[in-house]
Amino acid sequence: MKLFYRKYGEGAPLVLLHGLFGMSDNWVTIGKKLAEKFEVFIPDQRNHGQSPHSNTFNYFALTDDLYEFIEDHGLRNIMLIGHSMGGKVAMNYAFQNPHRIEKVVIIDISLRKYPFRQQHVEILKAMQSLDFNTVTHRKEAGGILSEKIKPDAIVQVILKNIYRISGNRLAWRLNVKAVYDNLEYIFEGVEHSNPFKKPVLFVRGGKSNYISDEDTDLIGAAFPGAIIKTLENASHWVHAEAPDELCAVLSDFLEKECLYRPG
Repeated sequence: MKLFYRKYGEGAPLVLLHGLFGMSDNWVTIGKKLAEKFEVFIPDQRNHGQSPHSNTFNYFALTDDLYEFIEDHGLRNIMLIGHSMGGKVAMNYAFQNPHRIEKVVIIDISLRKYPFRQQHVEILKAMQSLDFNTVTHRKEAGGILSEKIKPDAIVQVILKNIYRISGNRLAWRLNVKAVYDNLEYIFEGVEHSNPFKKPVLFVRGGKSNYISDEDTDLIGAAFPGAIIKTLENASHWVHAEAPDELCAVLSDFLEKECLYRPG
């Protein structure tokens, strides 16, 4: 699958993967800061953003998409960053292609299989319930979604998936039905036969339960010498809630000054 992507800067290649319900647009500000040293690629993963839709939606397909993307662009010695679902795609790719990777950053996700999260179901049901025959403005959509989705930070992430087709006609960029039908696969764990021995940084939100203290042994076995950093004031949406702190830890790990400047 040919993915839509954004590209910034020059230098060593860095690929940045968004999470479920996200898109490349969510990472542009941080991506541009990293582009002061790296050639930054931020693809929309399948069924997200401006990339093609497909009824197939699992980590096998997502990892194959990343492999094809990297091959098409002839990328080698890659810095690979992934958030949440994107983090699991990054881990799968790194285990399968360690010779292509220099460093990996995984943001607020572990390798384990997660229990089914009802919150994701409620988000997708709320999205499906929005009738774009009658809802013609993003603000109106936000008011309806706010009654069904908490907290507001998640509503803002979801609203970025709305775009205008023409006139007063709105639509979802996210392939809501395919994500809903295949949601169980996104909670699957990451399997590997050999540890990934190159530098790896895990960043977790202090208010998130996606990476628990019990995950440290699992992470250490799969990624010997992995560093785990906690951003105390962030939940799962680390890049939106603590961009300054995230840039700081990326700077240390990637050996590049990442100064977050809004706008």
